[in-house]
Amino acid sequence: MYQIEEPTYFIYLAIIPAIFVLFLLVLWWKKRVQKQFADASLIEKLSPEKSVFKSVLKISVVSFALALLIISLANPKMGTKLETVKRQGVDIVFALDVSKSMLAEDIAPSRLEKAKQIITKIIDKLGSDRIGIIIYAGNSYPLLPITTDHAAAKMFLQNAAPNMVSSQGTAINEAIERAITYYDNEEQTNKFLFIVSDGEDHEENTLEVAEKAIKEGIKIYTIGIGTVEGSPIPLKSDGQVIGYKKDSKGEVVITKMKPEILQNIAEKGKGKYINGNKTKETITIIEDLLVKAEKSEFETKQFSDYKDQFQWFIGFGLLFLIIDTLLFEKKTKWIQNLNLFNETNEK
Repeated sequence: MYQIEEPTYFIYLAIIPAIFVLFLLVLWWKKRVQKQFADASLIEKLSPEKSVFKSVLKISVVSFALALLIISLANPKMGTKLETVKRQGVDIVFALDVSKSMLAEDIAPSRLEKAKQIITKIIDKLGSDRIGIIIYAGNSYPLLPITTDHAAAKMFLQNAAPNMVSSQGTAINEAIERAITYYDNEEQTNKFLFIVSDGEDHEENTLEVAEKAIKEGIKIYTIGIGTVEGSPIPLKSDGQVIGYKKDSKGEVVITKMKPEILQNIAEKGKGKYINGNKTKETITIIEDLLVKAEKSEFETKQFSDYKDQFQWFIGFGLLFLIIDTLLFEKKTKWIQNLNLFNETNEK
């Protein structure tokens, strides 16, 4: 396992392709200028030891050395051993609605993107808590199992989209049933399920499933995204709106948030309904909730004793710079003697 201490330095790797482009431009310019004085065969006779290959080799060696030095600035670290550690926290599962109604833009930039922002900011506030993510529409899909890897959770979350679920709809009940299977710690005293949705097109037996979750010790909180006035669902191509979703009669579909549905689920799940349209207030409410929650102790495996590895990259980077100083741009005599291209000396 590895860590990158300063990943922002990787942006400097863009210098390397720029160096190659500049090198090719200079090479092209030299060829063009030389043609103004003599033809290629005469230039070859006047400078028989000139080697384009050696020039390319030198620029490649310098670029590779530069890449190694830039990587050293980022300071890669390697985990030397995997150990079991005890941590305290709660188990949190996010059930994210990715149905097409979540693409509506009555909440900027869209309901789905707003939901992702809220979940991401909640994750940033967590300590040792374990998190899992479920996405759902017409059916549910396990996006990330319970884990303490918050960075991975945020990465998977950004990829969540309607096309990841095979059928459309809002199967909140199926998402709750899948969430029940996520909690594997029988001694966990606090299990939280946060359903982030616009509440539209839910199935009728959702409240019965919520009761089942309560029996398993899971508290259900719902976060509503969208407006009751509603909005059309945009159809996009290459980021541009090309139209809006229509029903079988050819009329534009207006999707509206159904807060009463989410309120009923939260009430039945012994939790609370939260209006997610105001991000800051939503984060404050949830952060306060989790801070006050009783923490349980659990075991988890993680890499420890991360050690700096930058010195290896510096060492090899300097080695390649030394190699570059030992390389000359003219042809090497022993390679010339091999006569690889069957050249004949004209007298």
